[in-house]
Amino acid sequence: MIQALIFDVFGTCVDWRGSVTRAVAEQLPGVDATAFATAWRAEYDPAMARIRDGGRGYVPLDDLHLENLHTTAHAFGVVAPDSLNTAWERLDPWPDVVPGLTAMRETRIIAPCSNGSIALMTRLARYARLPWDCILGAEIARDYKPKPAVYLASCAALRLPPEAMMMVAAHNGDLHAARAAGLRTAFVPRPTEHGPDQSIDLAPDADWDIVAKDFTDLAARLA
Repeated sequence: MIQALIFDVFGTCVDWRGSVTRAVAEQLPGVDATAFATAWRAEYDPAMARIRDGGRGYVPLDDLHLENLHTTAHAFGVVAPDSLNTAWERLDPWPDVVPGLTAMRETRIIAPCSNGSIALMTRLARYARLPWDCILGAEIARDYKPKPAVYLASCAALRLPPEAMMMVAAHNGDLHAARAAGLRTAFVPRPTEHGPDQSIDLAPDADWDIVAKDFTDLAARLA
């Protein structure tokens, strides 16, 4: 019944925290790189919320990330080069992701359904060797998750009904929104996405269609 799988990317497929921290340490020596990366990421949802709420027209995430970089740098009392923004295109995949995606692609269409732009997701896929069939998500919907339009635009792009699509994410909130839009759901925990003291999304909070320990396990369950 499931013909296509769409995936959250930041946190679910790639380790944004560790990768961005590494880039900050390289370009801003003397700054607490982990704290900077965490603060930069903390600007992510508020920036998108203004667009979701209609207070601002659609702006690609690349540009929001750059605005947020300057906001964060100002708070830390430093000047960050614009080139640091490309850190989001060089995020390391979790070890199970590439083999798991490769296995799932044998039988299903696979694509990101991320808030990242097409350009960002394409460059990230090349860096992390993510074997997507196509790039879906926020930019084709001109809006941001968890708005229903983002999930439904991905379905429409593949000419599939929502019930033939499965959203895969490490974030319960993402899955609640996808389910409300009619998609099937799979939860894969990433208990260190936010570091060793993570307190959210450690376990499923609903009866998702599949709960898998990692992408390899998910591929086996879908087989």
